[in-house]
Amino acid sequence: MINPDFDAIIFDCDGTLVDSEPITVNVLVDFVNEFGLDLAFEEALPLFVGRDMPGIVAELESRLGSGLPTSFCDDFRQRQAIALRREVRAISGAHELLGAITRQFCVASNAPQDKIKINLTTTGLDRYFQAHRTFSAYDINSWKPEPDLFFFAAGKMSVEVSRCVVIEDSLAGIDAGLAANMQVIGYSPSPDQIPTNKVPFVHSLVDLIEVLS
Repeated sequence: MINPDFDAIIFDCDGTLVDSEPITVNVLVDFVNEFGLDLAFEEALPLFVGRDMPGIVAELESRLGSGLPTSFCDDFRQRQAIALRREVRAISGAHELLGAITRQFCVASNAPQDKIKINLTTTGLDRYFQAHRTFSAYDINSWKPEPDLFFFAAGKMSVEVSRCVVIEDSLAGIDAGLAANMQVIGYSPSPDQIPTNKVPFVHSLVDLIEVLS
């Protein structure tokens, strides 16, 4: 599947290690409905998975034909945090995979650090990550599909970019990994949900134990 000659692994968080995307999209759909936008969950999920918040807001405002309040993002984050603390779960196999890896690894996410922390602590996955091994696009103001976050993570781990493996579920993350000249493996819970054929995919995280250990 990949060249085994690598030194570090970079994981996305939402949709890769934690099953947070449906929760987030449900919160978003309910919130924008209050502003008159009737958006179905089934349409919103593929539209917003892996997207950065400025891009999401731009899409919503385009569909509304008007601007959202300046407090929209902060209000959404508060609602999202409540829902995640109540509902988020680890992706099946995440604990087994992270517990088996002997090489260094990190999280690199488009989400802010506060959300990463909620996701990891609520699911118990925080035990596998030291505080300085969670990287957010908000740390550098550059979001996937730009490769900058992966360059940043590799630099913090003192690893050459070409010796990193990226695990991603979204097209934006996959494109960012490829643009960074890293090996990329996609994760999708179902063969019917693969967003691209650019990289190999697995449908169970435990299938990566032998590959990444």
